[in-house]
Amino acid sequence: MTIVECPRDAMQGLAHFIPTTDKIRYLQKLLAVGFDVLDCGSFVSPKAIPQMRDTAEVLAALDLGNPATATQLLTIVANQRGAEQALSFPQISFLGYPLSVSETFQQRNTNRSIADALADVAAIQQGCQETGKTLVVYLSMGFGNPYGDPYSPALVAQLAEKLADLGVHIISLADTVGSAVPKDIRELFETLIPQYPHISFGAHLHSTPEATLDKVIAAYEAGCRRFDGALRGFGGCPMAKDDLVGNVATERMLPYFEQKGAVLTIDPDALNEAMLMSAALMP
Repeated sequence: MTIVECPRDAMQGLAHFIPTTDKIRYLQKLLAVGFDVLDCGSFVSPKAIPQMRDTAEVLAALDLGNPATATQLLTIVANQRGAEQALSFPQISFLGYPLSVSETFQQRNTNRSIADALADVAAIQQGCQETGKTLVVYLSMGFGNPYGDPYSPALVAQLAEKLADLGVHIISLADTVGSAVPKDIRELFETLIPQYPHISFGAHLHSTPEATLDKVIAAYEAGCRRFDGALRGFGGCPMAKDDLVGNVATERMLPYFEQKGAVLTIDPDALNEAMLMSAALMP
């Protein structure tokens, strides 16, 4: 199991700016929890996502411990310029790139066509290989979109094939607007996982609270073992539409995984403290 906690996704759509010192304190607490990966920031235009304009400062201030924390850091990039910034930070293990199944959303999210975005992915993948980092490609609108663009599981599979040809080893299917139903989630993972056994497919699901567990169970039963979440189910993509649908709540997923026999490295006391801090930062 790989548990990816996403404070970046939780914070990025907030209207008020969270002070840099508060971000550092919160991320420091999340590092103590024991998540496998922390999606901690992004190198994107501050005009597009002003909340993340201090990512470089936050990264420089984090205490990764002695001995070093086992939690690895991930930051999101939207173009090659952002990737160059992220690649310069030794603290970062993963670069995440949002590649959309929807042409409309690719333009809204990164101001790029899908074809141009694939060219960015190729260049960023090369940069990751040269610097010992790992590229995670998020297939946003992976289960459908509200824009009327063509969508089918076959289109998702075609993009997965292109990414496999580039040597990408982690692909996270993103339910960007929370539109997926368990049947669709199950069928897509059941199709892709056997087809690409060398790729780790993750689930970055957005959901209303009442639908969260059904979506998680569908992905897990289909073979997914990499899950993104955010404490208290906070967040959503501000580039998608006006009504944000939150991330799946991490604290709701963890008991299910433990019930299924997964061995997790989560410190329950630190998790409770992080929950309280999250509620104070994002009321």
